[in-house]
Amino acid sequence: MKYCFGVDIGGTTVKMGLFAENGDIRDKWEIVTKTEDEGKAILPDVAAAISGKMEEHHLTKEDIKGIGVGVPAPVTAEGVVNGSANLGWKYKEAKKELEELTGMKATFGNDANVAALGEMWQGAGKGYQDVLMVTLGTGVGGGCVLNGQIVSGIHGAGGEIGHMPVKDDEPIACNCDNHGCLEQYVSATGIVTQAKKTLAQDTRNSSLRNYASLEEAKNIYDETKNGDEIANEVVNLTCKILAKSLAQVCCVIDPEIIVIGGGVSKAGDILTSRISTFFKEYAFHACENTPIVLAKLENDAGMYGCVKSLF
Repeated sequence: MKYCFGVDIGGTTVKMGLFAENGDIRDKWEIVTKTEDEGKAILPDVAAAISGKMEEHHLTKEDIKGIGVGVPAPVTAEGVVNGSANLGWKYKEAKKELEELTGMKATFGNDANVAALGEMWQGAGKGYQDVLMVTLGTGVGGGCVLNGQIVSGIHGAGGEIGHMPVKDDEPIACNCDNHGCLEQYVSATGIVTQAKKTLAQDTRNSSLRNYASLEEAKNIYDETKNGDEIANEVVNLTCKILAKSLAQVCCVIDPEIIVIGGGVSKAGDILTSRISTFFKEYAFHACENTPIVLAKLENDAGMYGCVKSLF
């Protein structure tokens, strides 16, 4: 029996797991992501944590198939990360560095891409080979898996649907410095921004005005379920924008299934049902019945995908 490590590096914590080759998770834990000093301690800390866990489980390097790693940045096929603001990295030959630190094989991929691979392998996309995943969190991530393989693109930016331009006249810049990106409207932050804008322009009563500080997308979905008109309109608007973008992507890659993950996905069926309704309006007829489902692996999807990337 061979074992693998899945490592999902986030801006605050690094989620780590020890897996058997068949996908069974044997142990999981977290360490702090030290982003100071351009994040130079991150990979040495990961290597040290892996070494400690191998000792704890009485494993040798011969028992380990490899280390799969996801990072919040585009990654080239050679495992080079050319800048990650969340980690403090600039140009980093991440694969080479971790392999030198551990003496074991390592693979690197974009965090949303490996999450898509994880959902395809052991989550909501199990049984499919062509999966589009969208993660709705503070930002919007995307991952595309075709024929069971991640589509990362020549620059490592494949699947970055959060930065599709969807509005021409947006005066506020996105985090990527462009204007009118999908992320600005359908991320958790974007949904709240749209709600606040609507409340400022609309004089109707709304339960959303009862929040001293409206900061969570959950509040808007909760009030939609309670029948609030403005909350309902905001949810419809954001779901419509996302559905139209998904319809455009499907014209290019035609996936078997679309998986929605991230914190916003906790809204549940109200999210997927509305996206599906609008999607049917916009989609090319051959794609209009593509199932849109909620992710199953939650925060572990990235680790699972990191492990799957080793095969």
